[in-house]
This record gives sequence, structure tokens and C-alpha cells, in this order.
Amino acid sequence: MSAIHGRRSFMSVLASCAGVLSVGGASTRLSAQTPAAGAAAPQWDLTWLDQLKGQHKLVFDYGSFDFSADGRPLRFVRNYLDPFRDVMRLQFPDINTAVGNARDGFPMNASDAMWLKYTLGERWKIIDPTTKQPAVRNIYLTDGGEISIKALQARGTVFWQCNVAFSAVVADLAQSTQTPADQVRAELIAGFIPGVKLVPSHMMMLGLAQERGFAYMKA
Repeated sequence: MSAIHGRRSFMSVLASCAGVLSVGGASTRLSAQTPAAGAAAPQWDLTWLDQLKGQHKLVFDYGSFDFSADGRPLRFVRNYLDPFRDVMRLQFPDINTAVGNARDGFPMNASDAMWLKYTLGERWKIIDPTTKQPAVRNIYLTDGGEISIKALQARGTVFWQCNVAFSAVVADLAQSTQTPADQVRAELIAGFIPGVKLVPSHMMMLGLAQERGFAYMKA
């Protein structure tokens, strides 16, 4: 009787655990699919990542890069692309590169107008090499050479912006300028450089990129 009772007790525990897991799973699915009251559920299109099918792929993590200390941050991307072109005669779409930005790298993805309006150079302590003053333009956008954003985009490089970090930037700028956050967010999104991808999370995208065959480099 004790053995039977023990087996019945064990089965009861299993059934109880299964019930808890089932309820917990349903609750998790509901919370993931149902937006908070008053919040719009964002629609994320990440299909562009699956379209990068090159033989060689590298994602550059600029999530915590010190832009105030390095005026030529994109040289790493150029130094990856050039040898494939010069030695192996390979270029896009056979070579794929992605630049991932979080909070520290947000100014890289913003237009000149946003740099000027929100004094991004002063806030991020980024100096314009021409004026030697806090930059009021995106100094990474074009430099007449091969390490500018436009030059690298022309070679197939994709730039993304972490939404988690972006939301924190929006909150800071909204508070400091006494402007509604939704207004600041809409303006900054409209002020992204053409081609920049707003993604749910920098960490998520680094993982997804590596799952799809991208090697990883911490810039």
C-alpha cells in the first residue's frame, strides 16, 4: 500500500506541475501578445536579416563603443571589407556586414538636423574634427573616403538601432527639452539616416545574426 500510495502521490505531483506549467505558459503567451493598456504594439519586420546570405558575414557590436575617444570608428568595417575585395575579389552580396548600435552609438544613426536640434555632439561629447567644437552634424555620415556611413552602406553594410536604448534616449531628450516623449520619438525616427533599421533589442539582434551565420566582433 505504501508503494502504491507513493506512486499515486508522485503522479499527483506530476499532474499538479503540469497544470502549473500549462497555466504559466498560457499566461506568458498572453502577456507577450497583448500590449499594455494605452500602448501600441510595434510591428517588427526582421526579414531583411534573412536576406543577407553571403559566404562571409560579420556583425560589428558598437553597443558600448566610446565615440568621444575615437573619431574614425567605422574603419573596422572598412578593414574587413577591403581585403575580401582586394585579395579574394569578393564584395556584396557575397560579403555581408552589419553595424549594431545601442545607446552610445545612437548619434551615428541620426541625421544632421537631429544633431543640430538636440545638440548630440555636446551631449555625447563628440568633437567635429573640422571645427574642433562639439559636432552639430553627423560627422560619420560622409567624409569623402571609405569609412563613412554612406560609403559603407553603398557596400551593403546594414546599420541598426536598438529600440530599448532608443527609448531611453527619447526619455532623456524629452525631459531635457520639456517636450512630450511621443513627439520626440516620432521626430527622431523620422530623423534616422535612410536605411537604418530600428530593431527590438541590440542583444536580440546580435544573437539572431549569429544564429544566421554571422561572426561577431566587439568594436
